[in-house]
Amino acid sequence: PAMARPRLTAPTSAEAELLLLQRQALAEEEAAKAKRELLTRFLQEKLSREEQSSRRGLHRVRTLWRSAQRKAKDQELRQDIEILSQTFTRVMDCKDGAIEALVTELQEAEEQQNRALRSHLDLTDRLLHLQRCRLGYLERGFSAQLGALKAEFEAERCGISGGERGMGQQRHP
Repeated sequence: PAMARPRLTAPTSAEAELLLLQRQALAEEEAAKAKRELLTRFLQEKLSREEQSSRRGLHRVRTLWRSAQRKAKDQELRQDIEILSQTFTRVMDCKDGAIEALVTELQEAEEQQNRALRSHLDLTDRLLHLQRCRLGYLERGFSAQLGALKAEFEAERCGISGGERGMGQQRHP
């Protein structure tokens, strides 16, 4: 029993060595754990940086893709505008030609209408002149007939008046 006490109080070299080994193992385990935690943090930070870099890269790729699409769409729209512009120019030229043709036709129609009006006025003047000549002839004929009738009337009146005087002289002696 007396020896048992020192055993409790003084560990043996094997026990001390076991304790030392346990402490070393514990220290190594804690070092390994700290190393794992450090490595985990390092890898998480690296992953975070890679994700950020990936997002930036993806954003850049999307930006470049959109830019390429914009350029392609811009070129396509410019070609469409050029085609539409040429079509519009052709349509306008066609319409301008139609307008010019209509203006020419209108001018010709106005000239024709003016010629017809001049001809109508000329014919109306001729007809008016003929009617005036005819009226002059009719007036002269009427005047001549009137003169003849007046002369005949006067002759008859003189004949009647002269006969009545002769009759009247016989009745009223």
